[in-house]
Amino acid sequence: MTGSLALCCLLLFAHTLRLTAGYLTVSIEPLPPVVIGDTITLKCNFQTDGNLREIVWFRVSEGGSVKQKIFTYDAMYNTSYSHMEDNRRREDLVYQSTVRLPEVQMHDDGLYECHVGIYDRGSRDKVILASSSILLTVIVPPKSISVVAANSPAPFSRYEAQNFSLICIVTGAKPAPMVYFKRDGELIDVVPTPQAFASAGGESKGPGQKHSQRRSQGGLWGSQVLTGRDLDDTKLKKSFSLLEKEGKLARLGQDGPKGPERGQEPMSEFDPKPTTEVIPETVVSREFPRWVQSSDPLYYFQHQQQPTRDGTTEVRAMLTWSLNPQLDNEALFSCEVKHPALSMPMQAEVTLAAPRGPKLSTSPSKAMVGETVRITVQGFQLGPYATEVFPEPMFTWTRVGGLLLDGTERHDGRELILERVPAELNGSMFRCTAQNPLGSTDTHTRLIVFENPRLKKHVIVVEASASRCSLALTSMLLLSFTRELT
Repeated sequence: MTGSLALCCLLLFAHTLRLTAGYLTVSIEPLPPVVIGDTITLKCNFQTDGNLREIVWFRVSEGGSVKQKIFTYDAMYNTSYSHMEDNRRREDLVYQSTVRLPEVQMHDDGLYECHVGIYDRGSRDKVILASSSILLTVIVPPKSISVVAANSPAPFSRYEAQNFSLICIVTGAKPAPMVYFKRDGELIDVVPTPQAFASAGGESKGPGQKHSQRRSQGGLWGSQVLTGRDLDDTKLKKSFSLLEKEGKLARLGQDGPKGPERGQEPMSEFDPKPTTEVIPETVVSREFPRWVQSSDPLYYFQHQQQPTRDGTTEVRAMLTWSLNPQLDNEALFSCEVKHPALSMPMQAEVTLAAPRGPKLSTSPSKAMVGETVRITVQGFQLGPYATEVFPEPMFTWTRVGGLLLDGTERHDGRELILERVPAELNGSMFRCTAQNPLGSTDTHTRLIVFENPRLKKHVIVVEASASRCSLALTSMLLLSFTRELT
């Protein structure tokens, strides 16, 4: 009996307090991450039985030390609220205050607060305050994605295995995206490695490592891992087509397919220049040593994040494996990115291709003695799947049977420049070697140097002037001798 009486007294006291003090609850409707450029509305809901005094919105920055007022409503100077209930009524009213942010940008990211004040029911001079806050997260889709080869350009190696690395560079994203690799449309199983980029390409897998060692799919960035194979049936597995024969994998040097190499198609004809004699291409080598055995190599995956000044993140993901020039030539590798601001994955693709059939051009078309001649690689013959030679090839120029014009044995670069060519270079043959880690190829051009009429005329004029000077000198000597005799 005593306990029930105490409870009744407590409830009566609370009811009396509510009648005199009033109450106020404030909440802001939650928002998912907002894509940059979208227009959003912040909604502040509050419930009270008192009279509204004011509503103030703040944007909070610098860890809460700075509050910028972005919206204010003062009921004292707003006649639209003059019909609100008086102090004697007991109605609970629900209000909503909204703030619209058009085309949100990175600087809009942060904390927002809604502050509400009501008049106390017991005293008009007393104001009850309450607030709520929300963290607005602005996300930014990647601005660019590209795939490059590490340590490029690099030579072709005939005698030892070499690792090859692709680096996928994704810029301008917030938060950091999820990055993974595919080969011919199929997600690649990778072995995550913690090493830095500088040492990634120089380590090959040890003999004790097994095929099943800590593999994850596609090099998924962070701790996120795809659960399915995520296959793309629209792309053919071109790079593995040579391995399938009678239901088993062919090994190099055993029962693999015979016949001509895919990279040695006949060179297309083009019009010869007056100054050059086109020599049929000689493929120095796509010799495939017997140490290249694995048809299913281990792919090692590394990633690196770098915050930028604009608040976004640059991500670099690197895929490294032991290169097999025979199987990897014309293989399609893609880097794909998933991000909450993207409706579909963003991707960049490259097709590995060995150089073949360099096309040379000579300028001027009719080289003459004393002129500067430029021999340039204009392009290559490409296979059915490649649009360019990748990785970027390195070029080496040599002169067959002699030194170059500057006295060196070789020149590196896409263009060979011969300044003030002498007549002695007429008929010289120059070799251009183009190579990348997938293969190497040679092509030759013969330089024909013509006589320069302007130089010949200059020589004639100089000889005539010398003759006139000699005649004048002889006349002067005779005249002087005659004067001495007289």
